[in-house]
Amino acid sequence: MKFAVIVFPGSNCDVDMFHAIKDELGQEVEYVWHDATNLDEYDGILLPGGFSYGDYLRSGAIARFSNVMNEVVKAAEQGKPVLGVCNGFQILLESGLLPGAMQRNKGLKFICRTVPLRVENDKTMFTSEYENGEEIMIPIAHGEGNYYCDEATLATLRENNQIVFRYAGDNPNGSLDSIAGIVNEKGNVLGMMPHPERAVSELLGSADGLKLFKSIVRNWRETYVVTS
Repeated sequence: MKFAVIVFPGSNCDVDMFHAIKDELGQEVEYVWHDATNLDEYDGILLPGGFSYGDYLRSGAIARFSNVMNEVVKAAEQGKPVLGVCNGFQILLESGLLPGAMQRNKGLKFICRTVPLRVENDKTMFTSEYENGEEIMIPIAHGEGNYYCDEATLATLRENNQIVFRYAGDNPNGSLDSIAGIVNEKGNVLGMMPHPERAVSELLGSADGLKLFKSIVRNWRETYVVTS
């Protein structure tokens, strides 16, 4: 499986994502600059964390207009897995690939620590290696991770089982319904504030995030790889 790590001016977790895919997952991966106009050769698209375009206007608001985002939307429409982490999640929200918006953390401070998450849906292409209700330890590092949507959207997310991860225990940023990650209705676009790419080895304090990437590869193989 071949992944693209999209790099925007201000991305700072692209190397972490590249390491997770190449060194821990053992899959092919390339950096793709934000002005790219074709992603057809890639099987999975990864939008890393950071401060794209300095987070001016709003987090992700300028990156949403990068050339490459037209191709990300195209890949999502084709059913390819698209993962946005932290700033990547914010970009997915700004681009309309996921519903809702991000606000400043409830304490108006940047938060950087490892937190417990609960897997709310193990039937997605991103979570098939987990058990439903499983608690995992994943780092967060953000100042605008307070997810919000209107009541109708929240009802839809619940009804369609689109809430994939919730914060377990304390809600660190005030996110609505303790939401830490959601998928689109088709189930192939995941946005999450916690950083699974920073939890792919026990040397990092947790390997719980590696299952997410293994789930993507497992789904891809079951869907696209024909064995004789």
